[in-house]
Amino acid sequence: MTYIIGDVHGNFDTLKTLIAKLPLNSEIIFVGDLVDRGLNSKEVLEFIRINNYKSVLGNHERMMIDYGTSVIKNYPKHHYMNYYLSDWLYNGGKQTLISYKIASIDNYDKKLICLQNEEGFEAFKSDIEFLKTLPLFIELPIKKDEKIVVISHANIADVWHLAKDEKKQNELEEYALWNRKNPKKDVEIFNIFGHTPIKHIDTSKHFINIDTGCYIKNKSGYGKLSAYCVQTNEIISQNFQS
Repeated sequence: MTYIIGDVHGNFDTLKTLIAKLPLNSEIIFVGDLVDRGLNSKEVLEFIRINNYKSVLGNHERMMIDYGTSVIKNYPKHHYMNYYLSDWLYNGGKQTLISYKIASIDNYDKKLICLQNEEGFEAFKSDIEFLKTLPLFIELPIKKDEKIVVISHANIADVWHLAKDEKKQNELEEYALWNRKNPKKDVEIFNIFGHTPIKHIDTSKHFINIDTGCYIKNKSGYGKLSAYCVQTNEIISQNFQS
C-alpha cells in the first residue's frame, strides 16, 4: 500500500505515532513542509533519510535551502541571526535552527543568537544538500479515476502541461510550492498535495488535500497529521503530540 503523509512541520513525535499506525512495509511519501514551526525539524529529516522515505519539495524546504545558505555563509561570525533571516524566522525557521542546536533565544532581548556547535552545523549543511535533491513532483504508477496520480506540495494539476517543458520549470515551481487554489475539474491528473491546512479530507473529490494543519493546535478540527492510502482511499490521522 502507498500512503501519502501531509505537512509534518517538525512535529516528530506526532509523525512517529502516525507511522506506527500504518501497515508494515507500506510505501510512504511526504508532500513536503517537513520542517519549520515544530520543535524537531532535525529529527524529522534524520528519520526520513534513515528510512529512505520519499518526499517532494515544499515551500518551507525552499526557504530552508535559501536562508540556510546565508546561515552557512555567516556561521559562526555573526552573533545575532535575526537581521539576515527575519522572513524565515517568522515562518518557523527559528524552531528549525534551534533543533540543530546552532541557535538559541537570548534570555535578555529574546533575539536569536548563534551557538557554536560543529556537529549540529555539519548536520544542518548535510540536510540542506539533501533537500536540494527533492523533486517538485512524484508521478506514481497508479491511476485513480483513469488519471495518473501525481504527488506535489501544492496543486500543480492546473499547470501540468508545464511539467515536461524545461523552459517553464521556474513557473512550475512557483505553482508547486505556493499555489493555494484547488484544481479545476477538467484536469488530466489526480493530484495529491498539502500546503493549505483543512479541517476535513474529502476523498470524493477529483484531488486530495492531505494537510490537516498539524501545527495548528488551538483551532477546532486542525492539529492533526494525516496519511492517505492511494489504493483504498483510507485516511489515518494522529492528533498533535507535543
